[in-house]
Amino acid sequence: MKKKSSFSTQGQRADIGDLIIYRMLPNRYADAVGPFVFLDHVAPAVQTKVNKEGTGAHPHRGIATLTYVLHGEDEHFDSAGNYAKVHSGGVQWMNAGNGIIHDETLNHDSVTDSRLVHAFQFWVNLPSTVKAEKPAYLAIEGNEVPYKDLPDRRGWIKVIAGSFEELSSAVPTYSEQFLYHIHLEPGVSFVIDFAGKLEVAAFLPVLPASINDEHFNAGDFIEFGREDGSLELRNDNTEGCDFLVFGGEPYTEPIVAEGPFVMNAELEIAHAYRDFYNGKYGKIDYEKQRAGK
Repeated sequence: MKKKSSFSTQGQRADIGDLIIYRMLPNRYADAVGPFVFLDHVAPAVQTKVNKEGTGAHPHRGIATLTYVLHGEDEHFDSAGNYAKVHSGGVQWMNAGNGIIHDETLNHDSVTDSRLVHAFQFWVNLPSTVKAEKPAYLAIEGNEVPYKDLPDRRGWIKVIAGSFEELSSAVPTYSEQFLYHIHLEPGVSFVIDFAGKLEVAAFLPVLPASINDEHFNAGDFIEFGREDGSLELRNDNTEGCDFLVFGGEPYTEPIVAEGPFVMNAELEIAHAYRDFYNGKYGKIDYEKQRAGK
């Protein structure tokens, strides 16, 4: 049985500097898909000048940030002393836990010297018990992301979070959740099954495509019904097409979000701001972290 779409929508512009960004989640129809409460799409663009400012140092609490870099080089700093660069195909994951300050800078890939920049950032809502833990961090280069070719040269699948068949991502998860990047060659289709307990969404970052015999436009964010069923992804274009498919178990605790914090009660939001303004999240030492000391 094929899942039916519940809605489709386009993102709202939320640019940072020269980066063209579309905010896909939350949107006017949904605040979350499984544990995912936020999705920014950094639209593909040829970079003409280096981005020196990044996103700027800012706090988080109660979530994990997950940045997936299709093209480019993402440099990460945080107040727990973590520093890394990942390149095209790589993933940065940071559990903000009970409070952290971080900064990211997205530029062209210095390894391949390609000027194309294209990325996604998700926020994953954490269970209340994990929100109280110390922050954690993980950097995964593109060649370490689980990957497999689909049968009959139809394309490939990358598992950014969760698991698919024998593939399992190193990104920690605290509930059943998944994030897949699926690439299909022209004129082919691929079917993937989901249990009814899972919330499921798809996003078409570059090209239009068909999902369960329904046509969607490039830039569409689509959520599907909660019944057991499958998604049949079909590429009707004359070139390869990419799909992001993600979701997971519904988040069953209360959700209170304000600014960079996602907690379970209004009082916890107040405490998050209080601790930030009292300096409890620490500071980023850019020079020391770049030097690897």
